[in-house]
Amino acid sequence: MKIRIACLLAVVLPLAACAQDKPPVIQAEAAPEVAAPEPGPAAAPAAKVKVLPGDPRIALAAKIPGAKPEDLRDTPVPGIYELRHEGAISYVTADAAYIFAGDLYKITGKGDFPNLSEYSRREIRRELVATIPESQMVVFGPADAAHTLTVFTDVDCTWCRKLHSQIEEYNKLGFRVRYMAYPRSGPDTPSWSKAVSVWCAPDRQDALTRAKKGEPLPARSCPNAPIAKEYELGQQIGIEGTPGIVLDDGELIPGYVAPDQLLAHMKDPERLLDPAYSN
Repeated sequence: MKIRIACLLAVVLPLAACAQDKPPVIQAEAAPEVAAPEPGPAAAPAAKVKVLPGDPRIALAAKIPGAKPEDLRDTPVPGIYELRHEGAISYVTADAAYIFAGDLYKITGKGDFPNLSEYSRREIRRELVATIPESQMVVFGPADAAHTLTVFTDVDCTWCRKLHSQIEEYNKLGFRVRYMAYPRSGPDTPSWSKAVSVWCAPDRQDALTRAKKGEPLPARSCPNAPIAKEYELGQQIGIEGTPGIVLDDGELIPGYVAPDQLLAHMKDPERLLDPAYSN
């Protein structure tokens, strides 16, 4: 059993992404035997957790600095609670004596190992993405598309440019692409300034397309540009490289994936993504 678990955790594939340190990886996921978020464009943020008087989470949260009772969720493991804080997940014992990080897997009779922590992370990502209205994104594709991709993008990222060069193909395959700004270099850098200029342009779609082609844009600024908000959101979600693609169900794909491969993955989530990668 230990060997099988080790083999499962070792199954990763490189994803093509513009990252500052190293290319991210995607881990193979087995079909869950437990309740999990359903994929699809109608996926919505989970209902707000209600904590009634007498709930043991009230006393438990009081022992954890910065925690609120609604940050704690039950797990299938007796005496262990899931703790959600600023987009991150950890686990705490019911007596608050121990807290630990790591992913929680379920061992099933089928020999697979559903990642319960990943299902929680997907719910968190959906909730976080829902805090940004579409009016603050640059959107390509019809509102009634079969799937919605929320893409954290950097105009200077090679693989972001690759993705955008195929935007019509993504649209034809049923993907609505919603861009959020994530200039990896951070504030007060050329990439950040370009993101602001795109947002403040009269035609944001045209400006983004031109910027991703490497064309110079007139420097612009305007009030209430959402660049900082979206950059902070990307950090909360765990974006480490761009493009960072959040699917309908909250799955995070940390890198470029060709349109046909992405569609195949949407139809069969167990299908391993095999994107091109280049240094």
